[in-house]
Amino acid sequence: MLPYHMSYVIRTHGLSYHCYADDTQMYLSFQPDDSTVSACISACLTDLSTWIKDHHLQLNLSKTEVLVIPVKESICHNINLKMDSVTLAPNKVAKNLGVMIDDHLSFSNHIASVTQSCRFMLYNIQKIRPYLTQHAAQLLVQAMVISRLDYCNALLAGVPACAITPLQMVQNAAARLVFTQSKRAHVTPLFIQLHWLPVAARIKHKALTLAYKTISGSAPAYLKEILRPYVPARELRSSNTNRLAVPPAQSKRYQAKLFSVIVPQWWNKLPEATRLASSLSTFKKHVKTLLFLDYLLH
Repeated sequence: MLPYHMSYVIRTHGLSYHCYADDTQMYLSFQPDDSTVSACISACLTDLSTWIKDHHLQLNLSKTEVLVIPVKESICHNINLKMDSVTLAPNKVAKNLGVMIDDHLSFSNHIASVTQSCRFMLYNIQKIRPYLTQHAAQLLVQAMVISRLDYCNALLAGVPACAITPLQMVQNAAARLVFTQSKRAHVTPLFIQLHWLPVAARIKHKALTLAYKTISGSAPAYLKEILRPYVPARELRSSNTNRLAVPPAQSKRYQAKLFSVIVPQWWNKLPEATRLASSLSTFKKHVKTLLFLDYLLH
């Protein structure tokens, strides 16, 4: 957690922040025609740098990245931050906790990066596959490849199916490697035997798990602002069914990409018994069974 005076400096300039072990992320929402944004962020960084120097530390400008995400692709923001005779220009892509976030939130760079690293791991595992048992190969693939596919995959909720095709191809190759099957082998029987969900189902499973944690009160506070319980205007039979409120559609083009829209829709389609599960482990088992039926056994 940031020291009180350091967090006070950030809040004074109207910015919000997230804190991590060795990194601090500051973010600001502003109107497209706001001409004071550059000066505001520059002043915040200058004051922050001064506070850090007073405490015998130094702000690493070489690792400081700026990312501007416009509400529409047609909007172009002219933002340049100046601090200590250094000008920081916005990047097209910024790395945050291992996730490549681009300025259009398409996550194409992140998907390409994950695909490349996973294929490299599969190439190395393939070299030693003749010396591994099937169980050992499965454990190694799950630890080195599947875990990479699952990392922060809830961010891909709402991304078009064609965008996650490279990730699905990686998982297909991983299943074939475990069973030493050819490139033309059908993967559905392999997934059933391994009890693996496809990539799209894994994304949905992770998002629904976050929704359950939000409703049960074990999720971070910022998720509670995104996923809100459904409260009808008057007493209805659906009042006690543990549903989520679906925000009104503002733009059909971007609606499917919004986590706050698509996850409540997924959640409300779950059976009532699943939404009212008594524990997280029970909920995850029920959801996996439902997704297994929908994606592999339908």
